[in-house]
Parts: sequence; structure tokens; C-alpha cells
Amino acid sequence: MINKKIQQYIKSFIDKATALILLILLSPIFISISILIVICDGFPIYFIQKRPGKGNRIFKIIKFRTMKVQILNESQSDIARSTKLGTFLRSTSLDEMPQLINVLKGDLSFVGPRPLLTEYLPLYSEYQIKRHNVLPGITGWAQINGRNKISWEEKFYLDVWYVDNWSLLLDIKILIKTFFKVVSKKDINSSEDMTMEKFTGSKNEN
Repeated sequence: MINKKIQQYIKSFIDKATALILLILLSPIFISISILIVICDGFPIYFIQKRPGKGNRIFKIIKFRTMKVQILNESQSDIARSTKLGTFLRSTSLDEMPQLINVLKGDLSFVGPRPLLTEYLPLYSEYQIKRHNVLPGITGWAQINGRNKISWEEKFYLDVWYVDNWSLLLDIKILIKTFFKVVSKKDINSSEDMTMEKFTGSKNEN
């Protein structure tokens, strides 16, 4: 069995090589979506936001913009705030295509705990902060085991379990299951919203 340090080097190489190949192969789709966003919804094309990565290092995540620029009511659900094109992009996960740039830069991996908001950092318990011991990912163990239908505590438990049990074989399993989740569009919504409610801290230590 290859030790974990060598596996991590292999993972890093595969991540960056695959991201570069996909960016080249998918460039026509990338450009087409960018043009559609401008035509249908105007500028900006991208949604860029600071997120904490491995070791709590802050980076800027890149996605296609899916929401209206002018938000009249901040209490509106994501569905109400999303554009028609944005709803399609999110339901098919095409909005995450620009994150290939983050993978190429080394900010993200294809598989790992999803990068959440920077404002959550002070709210994590010592157990939960372990999710930042590895690179965050475009998909992860929590995403294939409930995504937005599970509680924050369950999500963090799955993230830390992934960190403690990581292997290349586990990543392959997650990628395969992610493909079928995207195709079936299962577990996208926690209720009527497209994202979970904000994390405000856990009552339990775990």
C-alpha cells in the first residue's frame, strides 16, 4: 500500500493535470456560458468570494454568477434571488466549472470538504476545525452523503471522517458517486432553498 504522503503528491499532480486538461477541453462550454450570462443577466460573469482553505489560508473561490446583482430583499430564498439561467447552472453544477482555475492554482482539490464562509472559522469546535487539515474540494464525502439535506453537525462529522480516513481510493469512490448524484439531481435542496441556513455554532463539542 502506498503511504499517504506519496498518495498526496499523486493527488496534487492528478488534480492540476486534470484541471488543465478539462479547462482546455471544456473551453467552448466555458466561453458559451460566459456569453449567455452577459446576454441574459449582464455583468459580472463570475461570483468571487473569499473562502478558508487548507490551514485556514484564505483564497478567492470562482464560480459563474447565478444570482441577481440587485437584491431588494436579503431574506429572499436563493431560488427567488437566482436568475433563470443561474437556476439551470446550479441544478446541473455547471456554475462550479470556474473552480477548475482554483484547482489549477492549488487552492482546491477535486475532492475534499467543501470550502465554507470565512465567518464560520471562529464558530468551529476543535473537532470541526480539523476539516481544514486538507485542501477543500469541489465535491466531498458530505456531498455524496446528503449534501444540503443533513444538519451542520452531520456535515462536519462526515468532513472530519474524510480527513481521518483519506485515501486515493476513497477519492475515486467519491468522484464516481458525485457523478451519479449530479445526473440524478438528488439532495440539492435542504427544503425549498438551494443552500443551507447559515451556521451559527454547535451546541455539542463535536
